[in-house]
Amino acid sequence: MDESSGKPKADGTQPHPNPNKLTALKRVWQDNTLAPIVNRFPERKEQFTTSSPSIVIQPLYTPSEAASYDGNAAEYLQKLGFPGEFPFTRGVQPNMYRGRLWTMRQYAGFGSAAESNKRYHYLIEQGQTGLSVAFDLPTQIGYDADHDLAQGEVGKVGVSISSLQDMRTLLQGIPLDKVSVSMTINAPAAILLAMVIAVAKEQGVPLEQLRGTVQNDILKEYIARGTYIFPPAPSMRLMTDLFLYCARHVPKWNTISVSGYHIREAGSSAVQEVAFTLANAVEYVQQATEVGLDVDLIASQISFFFNAHNDFLEEVAKFRAARRLWAKLMRQRFNAADPKSWRLRFHTQTGGSTLTTQQPDNNIVRVTVQALAAIMGGTQSLHTNSKDEALALPTEKAVEIALRTQQILAGESGVGDVVDPLGGSYYIEWLTDEIESQARDYIERIDKLGGAMQAVADGFIQRQIQESAYASLRAVESGAQTVVGVNRYQGGATLPEETLHVDEVVQNEQIAALAELRARRDQHRASAILHRIGQAARAPGATLMPLFIEAVESDVTIGEICDALRAEFGEHQPSSWV
Repeated sequence: MDESSGKPKADGTQPHPNPNKLTALKRVWQDNTLAPIVNRFPERKEQFTTSSPSIVIQPLYTPSEAASYDGNAAEYLQKLGFPGEFPFTRGVQPNMYRGRLWTMRQYAGFGSAAESNKRYHYLIEQGQTGLSVAFDLPTQIGYDADHDLAQGEVGKVGVSISSLQDMRTLLQGIPLDKVSVSMTINAPAAILLAMVIAVAKEQGVPLEQLRGTVQNDILKEYIARGTYIFPPAPSMRLMTDLFLYCARHVPKWNTISVSGYHIREAGSSAVQEVAFTLANAVEYVQQATEVGLDVDLIASQISFFFNAHNDFLEEVAKFRAARRLWAKLMRQRFNAADPKSWRLRFHTQTGGSTLTTQQPDNNIVRVTVQALAAIMGGTQSLHTNSKDEALALPTEKAVEIALRTQQILAGESGVGDVVDPLGGSYYIEWLTDEIESQARDYIERIDKLGGAMQAVADGFIQRQIQESAYASLRAVESGAQTVVGVNRYQGGATLPEETLHVDEVVQNEQIAALAELRARRDQHRASAILHRIGQAARAPGATLMPLFIEAVESDVTIGEICDALRAEFGEHQPSSWV
């Protein structure tokens, strides 16, 4: 019987169409049914694309385009499989949110440690299930609050942390054996983690129970953010040193969160976000294995951090493609044997760069769409941006709305009741394949350049992102890409009723606290540990994490430790490839 006839089989089931026949039938439909309508009523655009201009969208998708859904069991298992099994396209857990909802985090931190601690307790009372710590710029680049370069920046875009006393205050009343702590910190990541470890010890929390994530993703700092301190080689040494310490002593801690979020914020496309993030991760795994770490030991401590943008279906497909591509890379390139090593676990934050100062209430809708994409794409944790973040740090009321958005999606929408709810959509499966294919092409180009570190040094990745960002800006300016309230449907309120203001008194209080700390600490002990850190930094292969823990417990500050490392490692100077 011709399977394209549509006649039921003997058992009453419908036959699956032959893909080749279906392709021919689709051409007939295009010529005889679609074309006359398009001639009478031209389509809105000459060419439809996703937010990645390289992905051109056809008006209709069938099983012939979605090869993984063509009825072939072997191909289905190769491309999709079952949730919790290779290649993890459909999710890293067998039952996903039916068993446990994603962790609801709100990225927060501002002013002093005491102020941020109050915000954390408020968020936990509102139902948040994990902390996500934002640090101010001086902390991110290893300067104390009293440094000249910290002037005017203390506590402005995150919390100011200079010493262990600040970390104690930040985490006061937060049970570290029950609440996971995610820290967006990179260049001085090991030092901030040393502070958390010291607080956990004071709380009596066994280190094997300590849960959380440190971003520790230095390559994307050179690519997209710029909050680096040291050159790439010593930065990689600090990263692998942290890997080794946590593998031995803090096994539940995610030692790196490889971030596509900032790559996307810098202007990359969805395809580039996947490609450059995974290329960086490949570099990190390669560096770790070269210093003797077992791939299956470190892989379970690697997590990822992705962006969620407005192109809803592209974002869902992006997350699915990233999972599948990472599983293949780990199994095929690194010969990882443990299935846990193949799982791409990720946190998602809604797109900060998509928020507008015009008509800020519209941002609530944008964030809802983006959060829904992350959930339907299978995220493990989620931060929803507040409506006023294009203007300032969010107010408490705006944060509450953002958190309630997640809670409504979790409790009222039903989207978490089934695993991979969009799996099997002809378009989603085709788009997942397309994103994976284009991302793999980028990774192969980066391999030919010598890997991600070399591609960053050559400026290849940076140039690709800049070109994408420029094309996106031109699309908005020309009106080809609609941004409601900006280039269409203008009017309405521009500013919310209030924005958060960080008082300058925070800097003065931090400077006074540092002076008091240095006056009361054992200066001989502090100087001695700084000398030992300098010696270890000069000795290839010497471990640094235990020294960092000893240093912070001796009231040595983050700026003093980073200065000791600067004296040995130097500071990174960006290349003139632009």
